Amino acid sequence: MRLAPLAAAVLLSVAACAPSSPSTTPQSQDKVTLSVWGWGPEENFDKMFAAYEKLNPGVDVDARSFTTATEYDTILATGLAGDSGPDLAWLRAGPNLQPLVEAGRLLPLETADVPGLKDYDEDVLRSAKGDKDGKVYGVPFAVQTLQVIYNKKIFADNGLTPPQTWADMIAAAEKLKAEDIVPFAFGGKDDWMLPIVAGIFGTANWGGDAFLDDVRAKKKKFTDPAFVAGIDQLNKLRPYFPDQMTGVSYTDAQILFSSGKAAMFPGGLWELNFFTENAKGIDLGVFTPPAPGGGPGLMPGFTDGSYGISAKTKHKAEALKFASWLASKEYGQLYTDTLRVFSAVPGVAPTDPLLKEVSTTFDKQGATYFMNEFAYGNPSSQAVFSKALQEMLLGRITAEEAAGRLDQSVATWL
Repeated sequence: MRLAPLAAAVLLSVAACAPSSPSTTPQSQDKVTLSVWGWGPEENFDKMFAAYEKLNPGVDVDARSFTTATEYDTILATGLAGDSGPDLAWLRAGPNLQPLVEAGRLLPLETADVPGLKDYDEDVLRSAKGDKDGKVYGVPFAVQTLQVIYNKKIFADNGLTPPQTWADMIAAAEKLKAEDIVPFAFGGKDDWMLPIVAGIFGTANWGGDAFLDDVRAKKKKFTDPAFVAGIDQLNKLRPYFPDQMTGVSYTDAQILFSSGKAAMFPGGLWELNFFTENAKGIDLGVFTPPAPGGGPGLMPGFTDGSYGISAKTKHKAEALKFASWLASKEYGQLYTDTLRVFSAVPGVAPTDPLLKEVSTTFDKQGATYFMNEFAYGNPSSQAVFSKALQEMLLGRITAEEAAGRLDQSVATWL
């Protein structure tokens, strides 16, 4: 089993990304090799998939990681279109899944073949369905939440605790800045992160799911003052972001936090595993930004990707059996314990204390991450809005104009 570490991966040509031809050694003739494409640290997949190989000695799971997540889409689409692509692969959720579905690249999954699918919550399973045919094309693997991760030692050294009000959060940021500590490690260079951070600080402004339901019903628009105020929080928080923040990349922000130069990192739950490995010695905490108007904030969340099977796999029976295991509580527990992320498999409870804390908060204050619900279109509304937020932070357009661009894009397909 092999998976190239994401952090060390180099940009590869699509041709170079294709799996090598199966070995002709006697051992490989006795085994079926299932190729699985995705991204992530080698040791995590080694641990999880080794459990399946032990149960199924006739199967070797060859997991491979290619470059960064943003380049993966093109690599996967090309691989699935050819004859040397993977047997199974990590798939995007919701709108980003549809191009592969419509191109006929994926095998529809039935509960007769993957029994665990029948136990999934419908809201979770919806992320792995074809938008037009309603068929399931993947086994969802994660539920992500969005929040602020903070360095407990920096907070303690400066007499700070997780803020209970928006004013508390601003006062903490002011105090940290006065001590030459970057309050929030965040940059505007990589536009894909901008809607995520806008959701972390703005969801409580526009009211979470109730607002999104009104937009779907065409009772409200994204130009609504509450939504505009929500994304305008990025402009108001700008004094507490790194200097020249529009030139700060996502990786730069991770390094700022990992090195102890920044106290807080607004991001996804997936960062916990990254910081555990790359910011050793930092005691991590999490909090949800309070509502600017008073009261507790809202923690956005979404179902992440799924494991799908290539329509061209030469090992359909073995791939379906593996997919069935991926939908099991055994795998779900391995996933959440190994990656420090919530498994999408029903009935799996985190054992990690910090994950338990996040789970409790999400149960009480959870909300839908707005962008995942409104990312359709060509170009996608997500791409349009990400670029609009970047231009807003560059001072080229206002928050009202950025919201207007999202509204115009959504109107083309809603």
